[in-house]
Amino acid sequence: MELVLTDTAVSEVKKFMEAENPGDQGGLRVRVVPGGCSGFQYAMNIEESPADTDEVIEKDGLKVFVDMFSAQYLSGVEIDYVSNVMGSGFTFNNPNSSGGCGCGSSFSA
Repeated sequence: MELVLTDTAVSEVKKFMEAENPGDQGGLRVRVVPGGCSGFQYAMNIEESPADTDEVIEKDGLKVFVDMFSAQYLSGVEIDYVSNVMGSGFTFNNPNSSGGCGCGSSFSA
């Protein structure tokens, strides 16, 4: 599975991790959950360790945990962090999605 985090995204996640201090085994969980107006939503949170069945991806010292269900939807996705006059936050460029909602917070596959 290939999941790409831009340097900017990695930097921002590391800031959140410093604040939460999840320990040496901690990392970022990225997953896809049912919901939103298009069928699926992205979810991210800091966790203390991966689950036994997680795929663990490392980039610049950051561990990213992906469960088996989410992996099928996240392969090839690029996660970035953008900041502009409209606000700032993480964005997902998903070549696997077949559509999305108007607000950009969910997708269909």
